[in-house]
Amino acid sequence: MRIALGWFPSLPLPAALGLGRALGRFLGGGLRYRRGEAAAAMRRSLPGMDAAAVQRVLDEMYENIGLSFAESLWLTPGRIEDYLRQRVRFERLEVAQTARSEGPGALVLTAHTGNFDLLCRAAPALGFPLTIIAKRLRSATWDAEVRRRWAEFGVRVLPPRGAYRECLRSLRRGELVGFMLDQNMTRDEGVFVEFFGRPACTTPGLAHLSAHSGAPVVPVFMERLPAGRHALRVGEPMSPPARDADSIVAATQAYTRVIEDWVRAHPGQWIWIHRRWKTRPEPAPTAVGGAA
Repeated sequence: MRIALGWFPSLPLPAALGLGRALGRFLGGGLRYRRGEAAAAMRRSLPGMDAAAVQRVLDEMYENIGLSFAESLWLTPGRIEDYLRQRVRFERLEVAQTARSEGPGALVLTAHTGNFDLLCRAAPALGFPLTIIAKRLRSATWDAEVRRRWAEFGVRVLPPRGAYRECLRSLRRGELVGFMLDQNMTRDEGVFVEFFGRPACTTPGLAHLSAHSGAPVVPVFMERLPAGRHALRVGEPMSPPARDADSIVAATQAYTRVIEDWVRAHPGQWIWIHRRWKTRPEPAPTAVGGAA
């Protein structure tokens, strides 16, 4: 994989973006990869959107996937500082710095929105040491390539299982620990909270870490703008919850609501092809016998 894609950074950026846009259109319009599933998820989540609007948003989503893929291949550690200076607008970056300096580090709440990979790569270049929790990809080859590229930019990657103590150590060093909280979890891994009006199994790990460490949770999203530009937007820090079970679930619901609000505002920049609601609550037990 590394050899096969080694030529990509030699392209001029406009050519790379053109290839990425074409790839995204082919994925959504030629292969129609999970397009039906994504359309169904969108209709259930945004019932006021008409059929034509659903198709437009899906086209935007696939194009964003292709562009993000191309940008990630093209961007090298030697280009990151110029790229951020010329193509990324920063909003409230000082909020993240204050949260990190006043607490034992800071926890970053984000999702698969815009070019989320660029958000990860940007953090170390901006002076924010970053550890992220990332599931293994199905393709071992591509998983190794992605992790190698993150490491080149100074991003530390931990697996979901067994990462808790390492995350606490990162926070105690005053670093950032990032969570993408829009991934489906299994019943033994997650708790159910509402996401677009439906129960979605979500990791409580972010809330647990915040409660345990005292670190605030800072929402940060990367938004795609026209003409190959981006905006990195920092939200209002969220205080650590109490450590009881109800508070952990309530905090996880609050974090999920932040993501939902962002997706509602930018529906074409979230990955609707992810099977977010795949894990379902266990059915309620059936009553035995009739009424007395």
